[in-house]
Amino acid sequence: MADYDDDDPMWDDGGESPDQEDEEENMAIQQECLGVFSSKDYIMEPGVFNMLKRFLQAGGSPEKVVELLSDNYTAVAQTVNLLAEWLIQAAMILKHFDPKKADSIFTDEGETPSWLAEMIEFPTWRELFYKLAEEYPDCLMLNFTVKLISDAGYQGEITSVSTACHQIEVFSRVLRTSITSLLEGGEDAVEKNLPEFTKMVCHGEHTYLYSQVLMHILAQETKGGSNIRRLCQELQKSANEKGLDLFKMYSEMNPPPVDLIRVPAFLDLLIEALFKPTSRVNPEHKQKYVYVLAYAASVTETYKKGQRKNINRDELKPTTQALEKVQGICAENKSSSDLIADIATLFMNIKFPVIAFGILKWVDYTVSDASYFKLNTDHTPLHLVLIDEIVTNHVLLHQKALDLLVRIFESSFEELDVLVQLELKKTVLDRIVHLFSRGFVIPVVTYIRKCLDKQDTDISLIRHFVTEVLDVIAPPYTPEFMQLFLPLLENKAITGSIILEDGKDPVSEFINH
Repeated sequence: MADYDDDDPMWDDGGESPDQEDEEENMAIQQECLGVFSSKDYIMEPGVFNMLKRFLQAGGSPEKVVELLSDNYTAVAQTVNLLAEWLIQAAMILKHFDPKKADSIFTDEGETPSWLAEMIEFPTWRELFYKLAEEYPDCLMLNFTVKLISDAGYQGEITSVSTACHQIEVFSRVLRTSITSLLEGGEDAVEKNLPEFTKMVCHGEHTYLYSQVLMHILAQETKGGSNIRRLCQELQKSANEKGLDLFKMYSEMNPPPVDLIRVPAFLDLLIEALFKPTSRVNPEHKQKYVYVLAYAASVTETYKKGQRKNINRDELKPTTQALEKVQGICAENKSSSDLIADIATLFMNIKFPVIAFGILKWVDYTVSDASYFKLNTDHTPLHLVLIDEIVTNHVLLHQKALDLLVRIFESSFEELDVLVQLELKKTVLDRIVHLFSRGFVIPVVTYIRKCLDKQDTDISLIRHFVTEVLDVIAPPYTPEFMQLFLPLLENKAITGSIILEDGKDPVSEFINH
């Protein structure tokens, strides 16, 4: 008891033991370190090892520090380094790229390299391929890569890549995406993206022509058609500014290849503009339309080893003059009787295939008018006579002539008397028989057989056809023709009234043969 010391801190009820003070200090150190370890990318800081040592000496959990450092690792510095390395590599590739070696990749590997498919998933590499494609437009490997990128759904990125303009599949996809974006984005999108769009479309004559034809077709749609026409007009304006005037180019001494304007849809547009009765063509444009159409129809080119050696324009001037004459007649929209004065001109110029095609279109539009046959009461309206002349001169237009005659034949003509309807349809059948007589045998007989099988045609009309055909045929007959025609003759409803008892009639003679 004598050793008791009132000043000894061990016995001070208000004080703390040394162990408690150490524990509190260690906890404070741990909290401080944990706060530091929670900061982004602290593992990359130079003082991380000292801080780790401090934390562990203070009794910190190794698992906890590993978790914090890894969770908060974003690799900003490493990403920057990687991007920098990529940029350096990209610059080196741009500088030292060898298109021949690149093309040999496909020759050596025989298939698409797996690394190429992986590369195009990254925007940086896609951007590099775009730059290379601009620099080396003839590199097969780069062209293929651009197609791969388009197939992968990134066509919206390549509107300004000229390489895409050389691949119809890629260009079509890019064009579709661009048009959709312009239409859906409203006026703001048009103002913002139109310059790049026109640059892509006006890359060359082929892209401009293809785009205009496609958009002219789309412009016929009731929904959005007016907006498409606006784009067509903007393209026309840009094309003129860039010198992409088709008439001007094909009027020069060294014009583009004629095949460029021998696109069926494009030629149909010209034919329709010139020969559709309701068409209202700007007089300034009509001459150009006639010239381009005549050029496409009459000019021939000679190539040797891929190089154009000669352009033959001998038929261009007469074709142009003939088109101007006939188009002028068709544009006047005369009645059948009024056309008699022009019949010699029409017959003389109908020998030109392009004019025959145009007249056929014009006749189609004209006779499709509901009032045509009501107003033209001639036994054989002159427009139908023109079909005969086309059939006589142009074998390649036989199918189109038959299609037109079938449409006329199947029309109801409700505004006409029943007997007048029958006489009119017999007149049309006479035109079909003329087509038959010019060698278009099987398609014609096949159609009449269908009329019989469907039982929707007056039997007297089929009888009229059979009678007329028997007057123009003679043996020998092909098995295919006999197989189609014989059932018509063996049908008593058709031929019962024209077969004689002595068997000396065309029906009996054909059956006996």
